[in-house]
Amino acid sequence: DEDGYLYIVDRAKDMLIRGGENIYCVEVEDALYSHPAVMDAAVVGIPHRVLGEEVGAVVQIAPGHSVSVEELQAHVGGHLARFKVPVRIELRSEPLPRNANGKILKNQLKQELGLLPEAAPA
Repeated sequence: DEDGYLYIVDRAKDMLIRGGENIYCVEVEDALYSHPAVMDAAVVGIPHRVLGEEVGAVVQIAPGHSVSVEELQAHVGGHLARFKVPVRIELRSEPLPRNANGKILKNQLKQELGLLPEAAPA
């Protein structure tokens, strides 16, 4: 801006609010990416009655690697505060869905995970 400040912005909804705490998806995704078995990752909000949202993740495992959900949770927990650790991680070998610009289609992932209602037929 005119005062010399640089602002880094991401998608407006790429943040979860868990019990009043802001959790930026990119921060959790970066922690996941730092694990050698992770090829791709997306963090999504899981609805929670009391907390508002919980942290969930979908992870594409790199070819030739294997990893458990518990191992990834421990890895993220070693880098971030406990409330930022995903409570649910879906592991997959196939690529995450992306649009033509290469952005991960998080709503499609949420639908695949059963976190969004099915689209009504046209």
